[in-house]
Amino acid sequence: MTVYFDNAATTPLDSEVLDAMLPFMREHFGNPSSIHGHGRQVRAAIENARKTIAHLINAAPAEISFTSGGTEADNYAAFGSVRALGLKHAITSLLEHHAVLHALQALEKSGDIQLSYVRHDEQGRFDLEHLDELLATHPRTFVSLMHANNEIGNLNDIEAIGEICARHDAVFHTDTVQTMGHYRHDVQKLKNHFLVGSAHKFHGPKGVGFLYRRSGLLIDALIHGGSQERNQRAGTENVYGIVGLAKALEIAYHGMAEHRQHIQGLKDRFITKLRNEIDGIEFNGTSAEANQSLYTVLNVSLPPSDLNEMLLFNLDINRVSVSGGSACTSGANAGSHVLTALGCDPNRGAIRFSMSKYNTTEEVDYAVEQLAKMYRKVPA
Repeated sequence: MTVYFDNAATTPLDSEVLDAMLPFMREHFGNPSSIHGHGRQVRAAIENARKTIAHLINAAPAEISFTSGGTEADNYAAFGSVRALGLKHAITSLLEHHAVLHALQALEKSGDIQLSYVRHDEQGRFDLEHLDELLATHPRTFVSLMHANNEIGNLNDIEAIGEICARHDAVFHTDTVQTMGHYRHDVQKLKNHFLVGSAHKFHGPKGVGFLYRRSGLLIDALIHGGSQERNQRAGTENVYGIVGLAKALEIAYHGMAEHRQHIQGLKDRFITKLRNEIDGIEFNGTSAEANQSLYTVLNVSLPPSDLNEMLLFNLDINRVSVSGGSACTSGANAGSHVLTALGCDPNRGAIRFSMSKYNTTEEVDYAVEQLAKMYRKVPA
């Protein structure tokens, strides 16, 4: 058996998505900026995709801009807001994805902003009182705090964060790459200015994503050279990618309740079996708490052992694909910046199991069996 539990990194393409994309890879090849029939045909497909995405998140089509993925969308929001709105301060956390963290640190290094970090506890839960204090000192700030952590799965209350930001007239961006397609987002009920999506996280194609930007908030373009995306993102559009993105999000929304129940069942099975099979097993962040974590992600903390050095390699040999690592040790390795920020023991190995609608209970059992063999505990 070969199993894939790295769906937070990327997901397999849904066959229905591929079917929707193929005509735009074969027959409908026109440039959407061309005024002839071939161009108009694919321009219509792009605008239909924009309307589909906008409808699903309760936005206006004009609020959706297509990008090359989540990283570009995060950078677009950060750089575009700071430069266009004259913002001099930003607030984020040390637990953010590098798409946000490195972008804001680059703006700090260039002298554009002063950067502050929201405190968090040892499980990675944000101190929202501290956020309120920071914003009281620095109103009209760019705030970027993610909806769910891609490594440890922590879910953050973006409604509460949005309310705090609104009180202080802050510009609120939330990285929703890991939750888009897995949770419903209604931008009319949220106080955010930006949301992002990346198609390959919910069974769409790689190389395409989108940025939701609230109407009335004008920001600078990140890429220059053409008038595409209403002069906000130059370059010929990835037409079949955009079509696939919209189809994948549509499928995700229609099957969300069923898929969530299935995947949460797999996660619960993982937790139970790992606790039964391996002495000293722990879980990082809030990933083992159903009401506080992303249902697709489980971050496992393994006992200190020499086995941790070759952990992912040995699992790969046994046909189990996962990601993981450990906390950094004083710069001696390039471990997880998230686990380091939580103060996790660098001697404990970590595995992120991330699941999708295509995984099965048999695959969970096989993965746990392979890991248990490595740690030499005989099942009870």
